Amino acid sequence: MELNLKKVPETPGVYKFFNNSEIIYIGKAKNLKKRVSSYFGNAQKDRKTSQIKKLTDQIETFTTKNEVEALLLEQMLIRENKPKFNILLRDDKTYPYIYFSLDHDFPSVSLKRTKQAVDEKYFGPFVSSHAVKSSIKEIQKIFKIRNCSDNTFASRTRPCIEHQMKRCSAPCVKNISSNDYSEDISSAKSYLSSSDSQTIDRLKKEIEVSVSTLAFEKAAEIRDRLNRLTLLREEQSVTTLAKDLDIFSAYEDNGYLGVCIIVVRRGKIRGTKTNLIKKGYFNSIESVYQGAILNFYNNNIDIPDKVLCINKLESKELIEAAIKKKHSTNIKISFTPSKDIRPLFSLCKMNSQQVISNHLSKEDKYTYAFKELAKDLGLFSDINRIETFDVSHFSGDSAVASCVVFSKTGPLKKRYRLYNIPKEFSGNDIGSLENVLNRRLKYLDDKDIKPDLIVIDGGKTQLKFTRSIIKASIHNDIKVISIAKGGNRVRATETIFSANGVVEFDKYSKSYLLLQEMRDEAHRFAISAQRKKKKNTIKKSKLDLVPGVGKVLKKRLLNKFKNIKSISDTSIEDLMTLKGINEKIAQEIKSILNK
Repeated sequence: MELNLKKVPETPGVYKFFNNSEIIYIGKAKNLKKRVSSYFGNAQKDRKTSQIKKLTDQIETFTTKNEVEALLLEQMLIRENKPKFNILLRDDKTYPYIYFSLDHDFPSVSLKRTKQAVDEKYFGPFVSSHAVKSSIKEIQKIFKIRNCSDNTFASRTRPCIEHQMKRCSAPCVKNISSNDYSEDISSAKSYLSSSDSQTIDRLKKEIEVSVSTLAFEKAAEIRDRLNRLTLLREEQSVTTLAKDLDIFSAYEDNGYLGVCIIVVRRGKIRGTKTNLIKKGYFNSIESVYQGAILNFYNNNIDIPDKVLCINKLESKELIEAAIKKKHSTNIKISFTPSKDIRPLFSLCKMNSQQVISNHLSKEDKYTYAFKELAKDLGLFSDINRIETFDVSHFSGDSAVASCVVFSKTGPLKKRYRLYNIPKEFSGNDIGSLENVLNRRLKYLDDKDIKPDLIVIDGGKTQLKFTRSIIKASIHNDIKVISIAKGGNRVRATETIFSANGVVEFDKYSKSYLLLQEMRDEAHRFAISAQRKKKKNTIKKSKLDLVPGVGKVLKKRLLNKFKNIKSISDTSIEDLMTLKGINEKIAQEIKSILNK
């Protein structure tokens, strides 16, 4: 169906894309015409945008006064309609709250979930039920509020175990008056909405008032409550000097985005929340933060003054204005933590990375890197197998070459190969490469699995020579690149050469890190083999050529005479003084060592 984009206005607002009268995507824009037109241009698009373009048969726009209104309206419409392509941080789950049953004469405290608008009965939302349960236990220990159901309360004839544990004042058996219990409820609600220090100050003042009016029993009860609060503070670890703040972190890696939220209230972590999003479902990290923050505070009446974000946001003022417009609350979004908050800041960042690591398998990691490498090299076909070659020698001696093999599942160690380099090529990198590659290509003729790419440790010369060998073979479709060490062998300064010259890589990209890993693995495998070969060579000597001299006799000779030269300079008579050596063996030793 031909869409008429000329009718789209150049104003702030919200746009809806339909397919067969069903909303499939909702977005907001500062300029609707420019944003909507971008979906239907000829430029190459990601998978999600391509699908939206293909499916859309109708467009509807709604103009707003400004971008803030557009942002708020977008979030509301997404929650109501749940379009299939708007899965970014869309949370259909209810959030846990602390709930007071205020319509009862003796209200209880409990955990309750809802995503509807809340009133004064609710405190929260919290990001985890564990945080709610911990807070309920706190206020039970301090204020002795009941947590039983109304049916249980009505059927009690004696106090329950909560009363015995000093967590309930037992209103079910009239152990406390309605007025006193109401005061406890008010104090508990005040405790939840204020800091520990404010609650302590208030309790101290109440003790003073009670003493001054000679209400010593009430003063003793408040004193016990104060002691319980002080003890509770000692039991709990204070995580930061900051009273109330929320921290948001988003981290992109391997085609996924990890999001972490940490909630801090009264200096303690009240909960954490993480999300994992596929790359095809978000346009930018900026949009992720917008969605995360606005969704998180949608029904939240406990909004802190300060919000910390790991990434700097261009839409900082926009988000602040949207929160103020909807909740009449001023928040300040910051990107630089103070010294005392820095550990939590780092923790949030680490968890947004960890949520991706927990999800990714080894195969996911290498599949993504292989795909990115093919794209960076400008290849039109996938890379499924890579072989990396490295030559190692010790001052021209004991030369070996390694071939390590990687696939989309990672290194294939069973396919690794080692090649002993003939002496005539030892120390000659070009000659060694020619020898090794010809031997390798010979096995490919026997239908061994062929690599899509060969990586050579070297520069332009090695690349040119390798390409000439590949071209001369029947496997001339194999691509070749080389990786040259940087100045002073400094890591991340390597240069990648291809047939078209130097290939520019992002030094932190998965493709570049993959090349580094393969080069390092080929080097490790080659040098360990070269050292083993050198060690075996050192263990051998001319004594091994003497008939009748085995390991035991060889060890005795070296222990007594120290080296081969001393043995060759020793007379036959002196050699015969050593156990196991007769005249015949002594003559053989002298004859072979003096050749």
